Amino acid sequence: MRKGLAELGWLEAADGDSGDIPQEHRALAARLLMSLAHLESEQGRPEYGLMLLTRAEEYLTEEGRGHLLAQRGLILLRTGRWRDSLASFNTAERMLDTDPEMLARVLVNRGVLHLNRGEVGLAENYLRRGAEMARHVGNELYATMATHNLGYCALLGGDIAAALNLLDAAAAVYRRIAPGNMPELETDRARVLLAVGLASDAAAELDNAVVAFRRQRLDQHCAEAEFSRAQAALAAGDLAAARRWSAAAMRRFRARGNHAWAALAELTRLRASYAASNPQPGGDVGVSRRMKPWPKVAVDGQQLAERLRSYGLQADASLAELIAARALLRARRRDDTVRRLAAAGGGRNFPLETLLLRQLTRAELAIFDGLNGAALARILAGLAMLHTRRGRLGSFDLQTGAAALGAELAGTGLRLVLERGSARQVFSWLERSRAQAFRVRPVRPPADPEEAAVLAELRQLGMMIRTSELNGSPDSANVTRRNELQRLVRQRSWQASGLGETIAEASARDVGAALRQCGQCYVGILVRDGRLLAVTISRERVRLAELGDFTTAAEAARKLTADLDALTGRKLPARLEAVIRESVRCQTEVLAEQVVSPLLPTLKDDGAVIVPMGALASVPWLMLPGLRGRPVTIAPSASSWLVSWRSASCAWRHDERRDAARQPLLVAGPDLRHAIPEVAELAEIYPGAAPLTGAAATVENTLRALDGAELAHMAAHGHHDRDNVLFSRLDLADGPLVAYDIQRLSTAPRQVVLSACDVGRTTVRPGDEILGFTAALLHMGTPTVISSVTRVSDEAAVGLMTAYHRELRKGIRPAEALATASETAQFCPFVCFGAG
Repeated sequence: MRKGLAELGWLEAADGDSGDIPQEHRALAARLLMSLAHLESEQGRPEYGLMLLTRAEEYLTEEGRGHLLAQRGLILLRTGRWRDSLASFNTAERMLDTDPEMLARVLVNRGVLHLNRGEVGLAENYLRRGAEMARHVGNELYATMATHNLGYCALLGGDIAAALNLLDAAAAVYRRIAPGNMPELETDRARVLLAVGLASDAAAELDNAVVAFRRQRLDQHCAEAEFSRAQAALAAGDLAAARRWSAAAMRRFRARGNHAWAALAELTRLRASYAASNPQPGGDVGVSRRMKPWPKVAVDGQQLAERLRSYGLQADASLAELIAARALLRARRRDDTVRRLAAAGGGRNFPLETLLLRQLTRAELAIFDGLNGAALARILAGLAMLHTRRGRLGSFDLQTGAAALGAELAGTGLRLVLERGSARQVFSWLERSRAQAFRVRPVRPPADPEEAAVLAELRQLGMMIRTSELNGSPDSANVTRRNELQRLVRQRSWQASGLGETIAEASARDVGAALRQCGQCYVGILVRDGRLLAVTISRERVRLAELGDFTTAAEAARKLTADLDALTGRKLPARLEAVIRESVRCQTEVLAEQVVSPLLPTLKDDGAVIVPMGALASVPWLMLPGLRGRPVTIAPSASSWLVSWRSASCAWRHDERRDAARQPLLVAGPDLRHAIPEVAELAEIYPGAAPLTGAAATVENTLRALDGAELAHMAAHGHHDRDNVLFSRLDLADGPLVAYDIQRLSTAPRQVVLSACDVGRTTVRPGDEILGFTAALLHMGTPTVISSVTRVSDEAAVGLMTAYHRELRKGIRPAEALATASETAQFCPFVCFGAG
């Protein structure tokens, strides 16, 4: 640009002397100056950019003023001077009636302006008009930019699936004609993920975007991505990182003169400061243990709210007021708290996070006033809002992530009901706040040839990667390609809309009646102040029992998993093996002491339906003294257990179902020495069964037979993928069958036995939402899954699984069959999940 201007005779002089430009070149000089102004502004020099536009005015004819005003409006928009930007766009819009292409740009940019101000309805109007005009004149880029920003409108409106669909549509065009726009889209996709609680996924997207923006020297975009990265760190509980990213964004915004965006970054820093001063979720509002920081946080919040309001950011101002109100309440300044709550307002179109915080703050005020019933009503209203949002999501991934948004609400409510000491209330509360994704009716996506092709390529890559690893020469290119495709499949799954249908919350009465029929007790485990507690239902009596120390039990669970993994897969020196076996014995005894022993008086001789939490989600329960030989079932919640139990009971009441179960699906995967002998032995137990082995044990053949099967047994290598949980998999002849494949089944199988390593493991998200291969089967409606929570040797699996099926063949329930089969096994990492 500068070279071109120099050729025309323009001087870049500080004193304002622009040189002598011939009349015939002045229009061209004005165009170059306007483009240079935009580039200077994008690289952090907006005031210089605006000065260049003033210089350009000297060379413009009247018909060129519309273009200049459009450019000025854009620079003012990017620096947060939205009132001035709106004035420029208004005038430009009137002057560009005869230039539809430039008018389309103005309409789209004006839509972005209203979007930044939170005026979603106005933003949608201008973006749709701009998109229509851009398509009319053939400007595909601006039409796509409108689609991109309409996706952000959908996010603000709470329609996550629509937001992701629109962003995906824009991404397809950007990759083809404007790949430089992809980091901006990835930033917005990360904001969508933050809106449903997937902070770590959002952080990964934003880290890539920040690097790209720095490389492109796009200063405003980089600052916005850093701001969102601070929000991701805050959501993940990394307060130091949240403050660090906020400070970086604030510096960059202020250097640009963009004080509105700087205030938004400051709001994130304020939230991190509040959280650092209040480390206990739902902290005690009746006693102020840390008086010193609260007045400062309150003052900072009030002042920041005033600034945000002056920029037209009403929802963000409300969030700052709510933080100030909570700080004042902790400083025991009740009347000031009420005033700040009133100042916060409560717009129906505010982001869900702000609405949830408002309910939490009102609940805390009610607790302060001793009105615990009113506080619980507020909390339940907030969780109901969250559940409505979850019901509109079609992706199990997003449904489980959404619980993070209500974690503080749920924690506060749980503390309240525990203080009341009512076991029935604690039970009800657990059902309202734990594993809520399992109460959402699953969405079975329509057949998608493109996704099927991607999954087929993933299977091929899986085989190639496994082969190269076995040959001792890992293939990094194939690993990179696999990661890209896994990311693509996840993003496509996020676009599914939910059915809005939920499963009813189970009552203690209903659960108790079902338990009496099957001779089991319910045990719901939770933590309070570092101590384990359990809600129990036995013979329809609901009690609250004190267990042991949570940290001790969690550490024992981790050590036990590591020990069992170490004993599997390779020959160990005798002395080392003996040490590990002794450690296994010690850890099981510790877990029994901390968790099981206090429950034995309640359990008596009954079986147990256990709803674990956190680190206890992957315990091999049948190995613990006191539970060995006892039917034990693990469920995400009492509500999900009741649905599974009723479904399984209906099947077992009908003889024809049991007849069908005699001919199960038997599958033997590759690279397991005992897999084919295992399914061959099972085929003798079930005469007429035709095992899938060798080249016939493909993913498609397995899925076809698995659809609606009464009983399926799969002897295959299993892998729990902690980074991409729904790509946890079973290895078959033509590649992996992943958890995503389960969603393709039109009818869930009745019982699945996974004679494989790891696939009973889960990744636990806030709200005790679980993800993994077993969880995917349960979520899609399979009543019972038998799987291993650790590695398991081929030899041990064969004997244990054969014994299990012999017991099952007698007509007893899966949990009883597994308990009997495991009594003589030295180690039993298999667990009965679901109905039991």
